[in-house]
Amino acid sequence: MSTTRQHPPGGLGREPDGAGVSSAVPADRQWRSLSLKQASGIVPMARDFARQALYDWGWLPASGADRRAAAEDVLLVVSELVTNACLHADGPDELRIGCSRRVLRVEVTDRGAGQPAPRTPHRAGRPGGHGMFIVQRLCLDWGVTRTPDEPGKTVWAELAAPA
Repeated sequence: MSTTRQHPPGGLGREPDGAGVSSAVPADRQWRSLSLKQASGIVPMARDFARQALYDWGWLPASGADRRAAAEDVLLVVSELVTNACLHADGPDELRIGCSRRVLRVEVTDRGAGQPAPRTPHRAGRPGGHGMFIVQRLCLDWGVTRTPDEPGKTVWAELAAPA
C-alpha cells in the first residue's frame, strides 16, 4: 500500500482487517462506514451519516462556538471529498469515519485513477476548484492511499477533535 504521507499525524490508519496495518492505532478509536455504491443523493446521505456519527461520539450537540465550528468543518470535509469522488472518479464506493480522542479521520474510497490536488480558487466567480483547497485549509493533514494491483484510491483527511 502506498500513501502520499509516510505516517499520518493521527495514526488512525485502516482497521486491522487485512486491508492495512497500523501499529500506532489508538485503542480508543471508533469507526463508522457507509457504502455509497449505486446510491443516489450521495452527498446529503454522506453528510447525514457523518452528522449522526458526530452525535454518537459527542461532538454534537455542540456546547460552544469552537465545538460547533469543529463539527461543521467535519461535515464540509465529508461533502468536499465525496463531491470530488462524484465529479472526478465515477463516484465514491465507501465513506469511512474514524474517531479517537484527539483526531477524526475521514476516508473516501473510489475507483478513480486521478490524483486530487489543491488548486488556487478561481477569482472571477467561476464555480469549482475549491474542494481540495478547502480540505487542505481545514485539516491537520490529508493524503491518498493506493493499493497495488487494485483500481482506485482512498482519499483521507484528518481533523483535530474539539478541546
